Amino acid sequence: MAVAIIAAVTVFILVTRDGGSPSQASDTRGADGPAQVVRENSHRLNTVPDAPVTVVEFLDFECEGCRAAYPLVEELRAQYGDRVEFVLRYFPLSGHFNGERAARSVEAAAQQGKLEPMYHKMYETQAEWGEQRVPADEVFRGFAQELGLDMDAYDAAYADPATAERVALDMADGEALGVMGTPTFFVNGMQIPLQSRDDLRIAVENALANTAPVS
Repeated sequence: MAVAIIAAVTVFILVTRDGGSPSQASDTRGADGPAQVVRENSHRLNTVPDAPVTVVEFLDFECEGCRAAYPLVEELRAQYGDRVEFVLRYFPLSGHFNGERAARSVEAAAQQGKLEPMYHKMYETQAEWGEQRVPADEVFRGFAQELGLDMDAYDAAYADPATAERVALDMADGEALGVMGTPTFFVNGMQIPLQSRDDLRIAVENALANTAPVS
């Protein structure tokens, strides 16, 4: 078990090293005007009114590094979810055969209010469908059935070009903001280079400290 944990953390660190140096949204442009780290239609895993800190993850559900980072994100959500808003944005990598399909499946589930259950499902089952060169459409459809989705609506959304465009918008923003690999995290608009598992937690704690009222 210890070996598996170390290996997962190593994958997490190696993949996130492709994220580049710290950057902040300015005059870069995405597919729909100026690139934005967070848009109004970006998916929140939790909602914190007037959150002082926002963590944004550009992710690929087929990415092993994202799967390795997933428990850390869940830990941070459990610890800081009352003060920190967590946002996910799609960034399926071209080398992952089912990455874009997984993103469309999650987006189709989100349209029925099942974003978080499908988000969890993708990571929990990644070993079953990831790193394969065959379409996983039916696998993802099975997940939708397990979650009790309206399957006619799911099928329509999954195949709708607008769903693919929604994924592409996130990707365009990410590329314009300097996202080069997954997972890539931003804390309050600043890209966080990760060299260790603790770097994201430290960035969140520093952001909270910087937004705390002065006594």
